[in-house]
Amino acid sequence: MIDNELKEVHPKIIQALLDKETDLSVEDALENEMILNMGPQHPATHGVLRLVLRLDGETVVACVPELGYLHRGYEKLAENMTYYEFIPHTDRLDYISPMANNVAWVLAVEKLIGIEAPPRAQYIRMMVAELARIASHLVAIGAFAMDVGALTIFLWTLREREKILDIWDMLCGARFTNSYTRIGGVSNDIPPDALAKAKWFIDQFDDNLTECEKLINTNRIFIERVDGVGVISKEDAIEIGFTGPNLRACGVELDLRSNQPYLKYDQIDFNVVTHSEGDSMARYFVRADECRESAKIVRQVLEKMPEGNIILDQPKKVPAPKTGIYTKMEELIHDFMIVNFGINPPEGEIYNAIEGSKGELGFYLVSKGEGSPWKCKIRSPSFCNLQGLPKLVVGQMVSDVVAIIGSIDPLMGEADK
Repeated sequence: MIDNELKEVHPKIIQALLDKETDLSVEDALENEMILNMGPQHPATHGVLRLVLRLDGETVVACVPELGYLHRGYEKLAENMTYYEFIPHTDRLDYISPMANNVAWVLAVEKLIGIEAPPRAQYIRMMVAELARIASHLVAIGAFAMDVGALTIFLWTLREREKILDIWDMLCGARFTNSYTRIGGVSNDIPPDALAKAKWFIDQFDDNLTECEKLINTNRIFIERVDGVGVISKEDAIEIGFTGPNLRACGVELDLRSNQPYLKYDQIDFNVVTHSEGDSMARYFVRADECRESAKIVRQVLEKMPEGNIILDQPKKVPAPKTGIYTKMEELIHDFMIVNFGINPPEGEIYNAIEGSKGELGFYLVSKGEGSPWKCKIRSPSFCNLQGLPKLVVGQMVSDVVAIIGSIDPLMGEADK
């Protein structure tokens, strides 16, 4: 039995499961304890995530998360295509929040090039990024509740998310993989029916979110499954690299929209939501409260959005509108060069990050003056947040591991990049 278990688990993982201070050999540890594989094909791991657990009965003694089963290679893909060509691929990173991924990528490229989108385009980007945050948090809350046995709220949160997908459909003709944002602006202006739909959604959203909360906030089973489960201290969370709701649930008031404002967030009034408990329930509360703050931001964006261009008029760096390409030789030539050879930004390197729904989503780009980035590194929040699992699950029961994974809301599409 012991020999078979050892053959199934890599020796380095086995050693990582043993405490550094212990003198136990692998064989001695397995005499009274058990090595359990959770995933990578497991409905509660939110994707192809493998956890190797060391158990003493039902209690987790140690945990090693093992990533890499998705084999996406998006960083290398980015280095082998132009900056424009990679925009659709950002949809597939955190595929629950594709609009925000688009925004993060184009902001990084614009910083590398040295351009800035028109004000109206920046407000549109804020609106779609905040609606994407709401959609992502709704899925996180619903899936988290379902992980601990509450099915109805998952259906209710998906109902609200469906309304946001309808807005995407009106806005750009796509519900899921949108590819809406462009370097220098956005692909098209917001039609009046999409604006009206967004306003209607914000007006009715708070009551429906409250209805979801009433279903579980006083539910004894839900509370006992998540209250005090998966606790992490503020110091450990910072050391591990937590960002986003998981870090703010530990009492750290860090939000890039407030601490390092981008787009027009410095002109918007909103609160940075924090809780101090650092447990699974606190992480749920932060996401629910952030949905309301995002709704507040969208309402202000709709009120303040200026008229004007939605994309820069710089044909050498930004493709001109099709009407110009089809009627003017100079713009046709510029479009040909951009499509075939890229925009060729100056040599240099930049890092730019936004406050994604799961935390800090950043892109590090190195340019050698060519049409494709020489180096691309994606700082995905799910990858960094998963580093906290060994601290979160130790001392918990096996069933609590399911709740803890749901509470940190990982998405393997961006973790295995």
